[in-house]
Amino acid sequence: MKRPLSAPRKSNELKKYAAAAIAGGFVSTVLARNFFEYEKKITHPILVDYDVSDPQFRQTLSQLLGPPLVEGNSVTILENGAEIFDAMVAGIKLAQRTITFENFVFTHGRITRRLAEALVGRARKGVKVHFLQDAMGCDCVHGGEMRLLQDAGCEVEIFRYINLRFNERTHRKLLIIDGKVGFIGGVGISDAWDGHADAPNRWRDTQYRVEGPVVGQMQQAFMDNWIQTRGVVLHGEDYFPPLEKQGSLISQAFRSSSCEGADSARLMILFSIAAARKSIRIANAYFIPDDLTISTLIQARERGVEVEVITPGPLIDQRVARYVGRSRWKGMLESGVRFYEYQGALYHCKYMIVDDLWTSVGSCNFDNRSLRLNEEANLNVLDAEFATRHLQVFAADKAKATEITLEQWQARPMAEKIQGHLGCLLRSQL
Repeated sequence: MKRPLSAPRKSNELKKYAAAAIAGGFVSTVLARNFFEYEKKITHPILVDYDVSDPQFRQTLSQLLGPPLVEGNSVTILENGAEIFDAMVAGIKLAQRTITFENFVFTHGRITRRLAEALVGRARKGVKVHFLQDAMGCDCVHGGEMRLLQDAGCEVEIFRYINLRFNERTHRKLLIIDGKVGFIGGVGISDAWDGHADAPNRWRDTQYRVEGPVVGQMQQAFMDNWIQTRGVVLHGEDYFPPLEKQGSLISQAFRSSSCEGADSARLMILFSIAAARKSIRIANAYFIPDDLTISTLIQARERGVEVEVITPGPLIDQRVARYVGRSRWKGMLESGVRFYEYQGALYHCKYMIVDDLWTSVGSCNFDNRSLRLNEEANLNVLDAEFATRHLQVFAADKAKATEITLEQWQARPMAEKIQGHLGCLLRSQL
């Protein structure tokens, strides 16, 4: 006959069961928070009976994305690290009152030290410097650059350094000087971005210097995550000064955040494609469109819209992402979408031009990580002259790329096909 457990043994057994239950619950919570979608997303086709030149398009995107398209802005296209970092450092050195900086890649090296020293130089002159750095994108959280910033009095925050939602990162690249001059785009603060994108270990990228009323929207996007991380509201004329018109561009800076469940970046992409009537040019570092985006692009082709896409070639930091993205090209290639793979350097550009009029640039990739998980920030410009300037950038990128035909795609190596299809199982994380 089985003997009953003694009171001490029974108590120990209960403690073990309780500990196991707590551990299981914690693991389940972490998995649910990071690897399962818990909010609805757009699944039905978006039908648009107006194009990007119609006032209704401007009105709709102003309301759906939050901040309105505003007039009176200037935007300068900066290409590759040699041009980008000089402009950013020059902007920092002119700061008189405040600098707000939100960033993803920040790795130890000469470029990182240069940016850090520029920020420190202004902090020591009394400029209030606020730096929000993503934990996953930084290899020197406890390194010399961070200590340099903190010792100089800069306010430094690490985004979700220890957090149950570790899978949701800030991928925004925002630098705002005195609330009046902004930088936005895709650049990482790293030696790998330095130079002219003329080597296999260097990144080809774009960044944008912005002035005008839209800079206030960029500042608001920074404040969104600063409040979430530090719990402090930065306000007043030092951060939100009156902004005079600085040019003729109609622009909008919007943020996309997993916390809000807004799906803003994906919504903007789908509407832009659905409203296209002549052409769509996409340049993107991680082009892994979901089913609805693919069908929306195919429908654009059925309307006679020319669609061209530039993606990275064999030089890429995430080979599986390339294989997964390529595995989804079939229907698009068959419909007449033309694909080009960039050669000679790593490709990190993120821009889209629709009907030679509507341009969207910023940090957002065409993948689930950008469209559902990460914190992103993009700048939209509704202007034919700016689109023409960016079409020249697209043409230059395309000249350094190789077109991939349907036949070439079908003949890709079997190992790539297998890895691509297996990788699709993890597409929600790519």
